[in-house]
Amino acid sequence: MDSTLIQIENLWFSYNGPYSERGKQVLEDVTLTIEQGDFACIVGPNGGGKTTLLKLLMGLLQPQKGSVTVFGQPPAKVSHRLGYLQQNPRFDPSFPVTVMDMVLMGRLKKGIVPGFYSQADKHAATRSLEEVGLYYRRNESFSSLSGGQRQRALIARVLATEPEALLLDEPTSYLDLQAEQELYELLNELNKRLAVVMVSHDLFVVSGFANKVICVKGTVMVHPTEEVSEELVGELYGGEMRMVKHTEH
Repeated sequence: MDSTLIQIENLWFSYNGPYSERGKQVLEDVTLTIEQGDFACIVGPNGGGKTTLLKLLMGLLQPQKGSVTVFGQPPAKVSHRLGYLQQNPRFDPSFPVTVMDMVLMGRLKKGIVPGFYSQADKHAATRSLEEVGLYYRRNESFSSLSGGQRQRALIARVLATEPEALLLDEPTSYLDLQAEQELYELLNELNKRLAVVMVSHDLFVVSGFANKVICVKGTVMVHPTEEVSEELVGELYGGEMRMVKHTEH
């Protein structure tokens, strides 16, 4: 059985013209394989192409040259098999929605009216909240949750879609260190049954959980986590970032 989840071959992408227009490229000649069961961390400087790469994997963008396949098919055909959490999803904190309501929104399909959920929908939402440790807060207001709890609830909403892999764009942005560590531990647990592909700036914490580091800076280089070093960080971020290890619980 083929264990390949994502295969990218000789991909080029630009927002400002065809791939032959040098100087305007976001991604150049990318070849990459992600296996089922991987915990892959996408890292690199701002503007290096991290989010663009994630959107290409989801089929939200199309390459100018080269190919992307997910489960052996074009991403748009299998997007329902992927759980995607965008960076800093917007919500109105004054909107009166419970944690359970927020998670159930992940089950909405075209033509389904919020509030008319099946038993299968409710069971999926319950399982997801239990998995992220928030079932006990299910009837409370989503806005009453802490930042870390909100992010876990949003992951539960993604899990309620019953995906086969998780794609997350900087899910720890604006979280404190404790909430960040707890979120990584949750993702590490989820990785026992799902592939995880995550954009992050925190290379050093993630390297304790990820098995594959995808360095994006126009081009893409893939490293096993044991190759993560201060030299690699210097190449990616211009030598301005120092390697700091967070204390493990």
